[in-house]
Amino acid sequence: MPMLDVYITDGALHPGAEAALLNQITEILIRHEGFDPASQVARAASWVFLHRQATVYVGGSPEDAPHYKVVASVPEGQLDEKARAGVIADVTEAILDAEDGAWPRDAGRIWVFPTEIPEGCWGGRGQATPLATILARLAGHDAGQARALAARRIAASRAARTRLP
Repeated sequence: MPMLDVYITDGALHPGAEAALLNQITEILIRHEGFDPASQVARAASWVFLHRQATVYVGGSPEDAPHYKVVASVPEGQLDEKARAGVIADVTEAILDAEDGAWPRDAGRIWVFPTEIPEGCWGGRGQATPLATILARLAGHDAGQARALAARRIAASRAARTRLP
């Protein structure tokens, strides 16, 4: 159930390539969250907000080659360390592939930020939605299974954050 903010420099990609890229990034996030990218329920809960940048400045000067920023927001517990690394790598490669050789293949022009929204702060439809509710709806778990899985994932996410240097 990712919410994606994708920043793309104007003219960086052909319109068809851009649309295909946004679809691919959506599928990457759904897959790394542990859901089926073909699921219409998961896809309907995955939104992409496209931000067009006229120019990107690096070090105070405008850049000639396009730069990209992808902020992937997911509920706390949805991405472990391996999944976060996979999101970063897969999204970066998808963007470079979408350029189709129009620009130098340079991963340094791409920033990807997988961001977890703390439990109790994922809001939609006028209310906070806990991870257990999301897991029940998108993965088809019964309420008890969803609560147990959500508790394990959230605890693991919090434990991993305390281990960060």
